[in-house]
Amino acid sequence: MRVLVTGGTGFIGSHVVDALRARGHEPVVYDVREDPAADVRDAEAVGRALAGVDAVCHQAAMVGLGNGVADAAEYVSRNDLGTAVLLAAMAEAGVRHLVLAGSMVVYGEGRYTCPRHGVVRPGPRAVADLDAGRFEPRCPSCDAELAPGLVGEDAPADPRNVYAATKLAQEHLAAAWARATGGSAVSLRYHNVYGPRMPRDTPYAGVASFFRSALARGEAPRVFEDGGQRRDFVHVRDVATANVTALEARTPQGALTPYNTGSGEPHTVGELARALAAACGGPEPVVTGEYRLGDVRHITADSSRLRAELGWTPRVAFADGMREFGTEEPGGE
Repeated sequence: MRVLVTGGTGFIGSHVVDALRARGHEPVVYDVREDPAADVRDAEAVGRALAGVDAVCHQAAMVGLGNGVADAAEYVSRNDLGTAVLLAAMAEAGVRHLVLAGSMVVYGEGRYTCPRHGVVRPGPRAVADLDAGRFEPRCPSCDAELAPGLVGEDAPADPRNVYAATKLAQEHLAAAWARATGGSAVSLRYHNVYGPRMPRDTPYAGVASFFRSALARGEAPRVFEDGGQRRDFVHVRDVATANVTALEARTPQGALTPYNTGSGEPHTVGELARALAAACGGPEPVVTGEYRLGDVRHITADSSRLRAELGWTPRVAFADGMREFGTEEPGGE
């Protein structure tokens, strides 16, 4: 299979290219970092790149926190306009198979259960609570403590920043393309991806990169809140394998199918910091109590659908991945 990989020289995209080659496919790299003319917003360039292509693995995007709105137009241009141009070109070229780099940020907060009210959806945390060190969301009905759980793909979307809004819009665009063309579209909703070739201090999957950079400077990782935030840290090679598995699968035509893509093993941010410090032989993490307004407390994936329907299984254990990541020389910007 000949596969166009947008963003194919990036952190995740480069591993997807490797995984495609390992499975006997022919990846075609399309990335502005390799060729300034390879912009997904350029319809003519995209059309030329799609010649002879069987499928597209769309990794190109502007990533980051997107907390403010000053850069909203740039996010929408790169992520949503770029995706729309790509999809239109695919429709014209007759390419009918798409795997999209989705994100768990479309969910907002994770899944919570109240002992009295069952599954609830807490709103954004109040500044007064965060200032007082009360980091755990409370039940919106009775203010009881909540138990965090795993988020399934059927959970309602609740994007809470600009970046998250553009990732959800990408899925809507891909779903519209699939309905209009009879194509098949898969969105792999990545959780916190880490591993080799991760750029230094990238805001994408932020804590792993920032902690490693601090340790490389001989400094202690600074952990926000109380370090109890739960995340799903998934290794980039497992994510790359998920992309190839989705490209090879027979997924429904005329629709978009979302799949959570995580390790299935939640860990706290504090655990991550301690594991990296041990791997680097660096100083113990410092828990600061500081916070970033708009951050979610817990977001972890239920990736069982991807395992059951496509047969994908993550292979890199957390401890092994942290040892490898902690001892690798940090990448560039």
